[in-house]
Amino acid sequence: ENAQIFIWAMMAALISAALWVNLATWVGAPVSTTHSIVGAIIGFAVAGIGIDAVAWGKVGQIAASWVVSPLTAGIIAFFIYLSVLKLILSHDDPLERAKRYVPVYMFFAAFTITLVTILKGLSHVGLEISTRDSYLLATVIAIGIAIVGGFVIRRVKADPKAEKDQHFVTVERVFGMLMVVTACGMAFAHGSNDVANAIGPLAAVVSVAQTGQVTAQASIAPWVLLLGGAGIVIGLATYGRHVIATVGQKITHLTPSRGFAAELAAATTIVVA
Repeated sequence: ENAQIFIWAMMAALISAALWVNLATWVGAPVSTTHSIVGAIIGFAVAGIGIDAVAWGKVGQIAASWVVSPLTAGIIAFFIYLSVLKLILSHDDPLERAKRYVPVYMFFAAFTITLVTILKGLSHVGLEISTRDSYLLATVIAIGIAIVGGFVIRRVKADPKAEKDQHFVTVERVFGMLMVVTACGMAFAHGSNDVANAIGPLAAVVSVAQTGQVTAQASIAPWVLLLGGAGIVIGLATYGRHVIATVGQKITHLTPSRGFAAELAAATTIVVA
């Protein structure tokens, strides 16, 4: 009986969160999948079992993240963009300085994402790497990405006609290439966090349906992970344009250099948290 109630409750949480997130996406509101699914689970727990069934201390920690996450990401983005201004944009030769320093930013972006992936992620797929080797591998991968990026950036030529209309137009093209790295990092961070929130109830339902028991640690079938990965890709390609427009254009005027700072700060905050 408990297993049956659990399955229906988790299904209710998934449906309610999906309806709300899809509605918000349709109107272009960048709402949180995390908070939607957590709220839905709290709702069914209170309705199905009682208010004491909810671990309110854990909910308090999640609620605190509503303030801590944007504050942390905002502070990191502030200092990243301040360094861009000091090192590149405030100089007489911003293009040459961009070619010199953007590969360094590529290194740090790739190093951060790679290191967290190795330290926190690979153990879940059966790969155990020592801390020393993890740092070494992350450094090597980051250097490789920085070298490739630097080679591509070196081939960027200034466009005198475009520069007359907008002084930093070629520099922003260089940052556009850097955003390829930070966008990959952001996609990884988002997949590891928000998709995990949606897949969590589904993995629990599958486990309970197979075993007939409600357990604290549910095993995750590989097809469930593939379903989550396919879902985020299809959703972005078909339905994400409204939120893309809101985040990319309506909050503030974003240039590639500003977008890079925002993406790297957000990705770093998510993967570390």
